Amino acid sequence: MSEQNTIFSRSLELLRTEYDALTDKRQILRSPTLTALYTELRTLPNEQKAAFGKGLNELKLEVVGWIDQQADVTEQLNPIDVTAPFDINAATPKLLPTENGSKHPLMVELECISDIAYRMGFNVEESRLIDDDYHMFESLNFPEGHPARDDYDTFTTTEGLIAPAHTSTMQNRVLRKYKANLDKAEPIAVLMPDRVFRNEDLDATHEHTFYQYEGVYVGKGITVGNLIATLKALLGEYFGEDLKAKIQPFYFPFTEPSFEFAIERPAALQKGDTEADQWLELLGCGMIHPNVLKGAGIDPTIYTGFAWGGGIERLVMIKYGIEDIRHFESGKLEFLRQFS
Repeated sequence: MSEQNTIFSRSLELLRTEYDALTDKRQILRSPTLTALYTELRTLPNEQKAAFGKGLNELKLEVVGWIDQQADVTEQLNPIDVTAPFDINAATPKLLPTENGSKHPLMVELECISDIAYRMGFNVEESRLIDDDYHMFESLNFPEGHPARDDYDTFTTTEGLIAPAHTSTMQNRVLRKYKANLDKAEPIAVLMPDRVFRNEDLDATHEHTFYQYEGVYVGKGITVGNLIATLKALLGEYFGEDLKAKIQPFYFPFTEPSFEFAIERPAALQKGDTEADQWLELLGCGMIHPNVLKGAGIDPTIYTGFAWGGGIERLVMIKYGIEDIRHFESGKLEFLRQFS
């Protein structure tokens, strides 16, 4: 009996070593060690077979227990989410080094414009990518049913929230946030860049998702002259040249009077010899409507201000001679690499 115990003890050690090395643990039942024990059982005298067979059966039951235990552990693993970029059952890959990438040209130019505005005394506040009807329309003097709402056809959620069609949704917020500046005889001066969304037919000059930069300035004695001078300084610094500019009447519910701001076309963008061909409309602007100031708790009989809003893509297209706005969202490396 002692000799049989030694055989089974050594066999168990061999089987454990083999088991640990196996990927498919069930293959241990086909181990040569077990096969040899069954072969030996058949060659033993009849009076020894019962005891040997009992020991062999106990050995096999223990090995089967290993397999069952491993199966229980496997079943307890969290399921793998094949849609996830990384999973708890997978090793996290090393991130690519930063020298393999670069900033998107729109982000570079947005930072450039924000930096210029900051040096001109403007705070910079990011806009929102989801908003409500009040900030999109009502706070900007668009009462319910106003026909001008149709010009800002945008996307809405089933809960009634809105993907902003313009960064003007931030006007009421920043006027309220910085209203205390006026009590200290300091102006409200804020630039608000971010993405906006519109239900547009796509072509070389129109996108459904694009970037705007909105600006507001409020203080005592602010006039249209301050508006024109500010825009000429901002855009002149951006383009790196002294700009010839003009305004022409337009209509926005949230400014009164309202204007389109245009600059003289650069030589590379000349279209013809007519007066209209010589000018390029860049953005909308105007004096902030008294109702907008009142909605933010600012007395329009004491304070006045101006606001403007324009597209970042349009500026970048002019600056670099890009002919199609769709290039920015195309993801084409041959387009993006020229800016790196």
